[in-house]
Amino acid sequence: MSHFLDIHKTDPADLRQMISEAGRIKQMRKGLPKGTPDAEQVLANHMVALIFEKPSTRTRVSFDVGVRQMGGQTMVLSGSDMQLGHGETIADTARVLSRYVDMIMIRTFEESTLLEMAEHATVPVINGLTNRTHPCQIMADVLTYEEHNGSIRGKKVVWLGDGNNVAASLIHAAGQFGFDITIAAPETLQPEAEFVNWARNKGVEVVLETNPQQAVEGADLVVTDTWVSMHDSQTTKERRHNQLRAYQVDDALMAHAKPDALFMHCLPAHRGEEVTSSVMDGPQSVIWDEAENRLHAQKAVMRWCLGK
Repeated sequence: MSHFLDIHKTDPADLRQMISEAGRIKQMRKGLPKGTPDAEQVLANHMVALIFEKPSTRTRVSFDVGVRQMGGQTMVLSGSDMQLGHGETIADTARVLSRYVDMIMIRTFEESTLLEMAEHATVPVINGLTNRTHPCQIMADVLTYEEHNGSIRGKKVVWLGDGNNVAASLIHAAGQFGFDITIAAPETLQPEAEFVNWARNKGVEVVLETNPQQAVEGADLVVTDTWVSMHDSQTTKERRHNQLRAYQVDDALMAHAKPDALFMHCLPAHRGEEVTSSVMDGPQSVIWDEAENRLHAQKAVMRWCLGK
């Protein structure tokens, strides 16, 4: 049994094995109707709890479909269903759930909730997102890059916008998969120094840049995300828009990247804000492959967690 809590907490060889396995799983299903069970029913007779304190489209659907295709069953629980940490402790919830299910995926706010769940669960726990990191998304991103442009090792990846939880996991991936990363963001929205220092200690280049054009120069991959969260206040949203307006990914900015550079966005996107429709729908965009690959990457993660 293994937890999948963060990219930087997982052995690089295991991460590489998961990416390879995800590619194999995707090829195995090529051309099949979506409801067709996998040939390898590795989750047969398994029950997986999917906990959502934060609402979700891609995470919920991709995990649910993935478990079902592998022969398992899901129990979807919202924060209001469980009242995590209110009344019953998270530790006790973890102990109880472990008696009912074979694996737990949790999408939550505080990292401490994830860590306490994992500490006390006796079944694997997967980080479906916290306010600090989003490792499953970045596993899908690495898979997507490599199926289009080959190994990501040694490449230049550029992140534009808020140094948020997705950016944090991308920095972790730089250290584990061996690519260089440039974060283009205002000084007030740069990622946590802890993440940056960790990756630098792994021997990769992490550049913090405020000029978006200079950041994107020679990029192999350009990545962005929404500027605001659904939980942000109107004042916060306005302030973020003012700070990040210059970091919008448009055709002129993409022209600074390499001709074969890819564009990614974890979605949902606010067209016309962090990215233009011409880039989202353009020839360098692989956002729909990226969204699909959440399914395949997370299947590989779940198989690894259960030693399958």
